[in-house]
Amino acid sequence: MLKGFKNFVMRGDIVVVAVGLIIALALSTLIKAFTDFVINPIIASLQGGHSLGLGWQLGRAGNKATYLDLGAFISAAIYFLIFMAVVYFFIVLPYRHLQARRGVVVFDEPGPLRTCPSCLSEDLPAAATRCLHCCADLPATGGRAHA
Repeated sequence: MLKGFKNFVMRGDIVVVAVGLIIALALSTLIKAFTDFVINPIIASLQGGHSLGLGWQLGRAGNKATYLDLGAFISAAIYFLIFMAVVYFFIVLPYRHLQARRGVVVFDEPGPLRTCPSCLSEDLPAAATRCLHCCADLPATGGRAHA
């Protein structure tokens, strides 16, 4: 039983995923610090005065629990975009390139799709002969295809 567990843990895929998660967590912490300590003060300064940030006070003045903080939302959106861009450009693209050199296709673009004439589902592969959703037979040619 332990030998099987060791083989499972030592598989190349598991190690690659573990390293990817560790890198993503480290990048997440770095980007979170950037948005908290660089982006947030810039956004808060746009409000001016002695405000808690960019937003509106809904209740008693100075009460953080009733402050509608749009700056925090904008900062979170910037954090998400930066994080996803870093993951894509520093993890996905190099991994795709490395796997392509090995002859393996990963994160490939989806092929052309077609629409079922019966239920109008638009997510069917162009080569499908039967609808995935309603099981209607699809004509060999003539289903609307779109990219």
